Amino acid sequence: MKNIFTIDTEDWFHANYEDGLFQNDAAVKSTVEENTEVYLEALERNNATATFFVLGFVAEQHPNLVRKIAQAGHEVASHGYGHQLIYKQSPEAFREDIQRSKKLLEDITGKAVLGYRAPSWSITEESLWALAILEEEGFVYDSSIFPFKNFLYGISGAPRFPFPAVQYHPEATNLLEIPPSTVRVPGMNIPFSGGFYFRALPYPFIHMFAKQVNREGHPVVFYLHPREIDPQQPRLKLSKRDALIHYYGIGACRRKMEHMLRDFDCQSMAEYVNQKR
Repeated sequence: MKNIFTIDTEDWFHANYEDGLFQNDAAVKSTVEENTEVYLEALERNNATATFFVLGFVAEQHPNLVRKIAQAGHEVASHGYGHQLIYKQSPEAFREDIQRSKKLLEDITGKAVLGYRAPSWSITEESLWALAILEEEGFVYDSSIFPFKNFLYGISGAPRFPFPAVQYHPEATNLLEIPPSTVRVPGMNIPFSGGFYFRALPYPFIHMFAKQVNREGHPVVFYLHPREIDPQQPRLKLSKRDALIHYYGIGACRRKMEHMLRDFDCQSMAEYVNQKR
């Protein structure tokens, strides 16, 4: 079975645990290009394709990186422009953010942007209105609803596998929602396929859980960030809890990612969506 690999293409300083953690400033040293190159090389070695959810600010600062991603045969999708939490935005501000990002990416690549992923999975019960706006703005699919709730994101009890977004908003009639992968244990969903969960779990558990999702008849949606394979990145000033979430396991993440690409055939979300049509 073909699985799905996604990279939220943002810089080392993009984090939403609390307000005021970062400013989008071109003068701040960036690490996104060199770290994204690692993913591109690993994908090429393993004959795999992926979806790069590119932040508009990153595209603006590094247009050649976006072109390189597209020219290598990968999908370029939107991560919004400024990496702001949707549930802290007005609908008008959100629309402006995604319009700006979508136009930037389409101008750089010359290709339609089909997909969107919210910064920090921030389409929650407070911001389901965003689904209708995504459809109005021409997106075909969204990957922003995390079927596991914590202090920052998630909707408890949300479907584990791709589903019509109209389930959560009556005006999102043609939008497909593609959640990150979890495994079901009695009473709850357990994340494993990306971010902190991928970094914290030993690889044999990731492999076992991914195989379980495949046995249920669905692709695994893996997701990582460029910073997650860079132990030398600059450090944000975070609380002990947030530093644990943000940095734990970074030293081994690249090795796990490469192992995952050897063990699981991966494609982009656009390829998956086209197969479903």
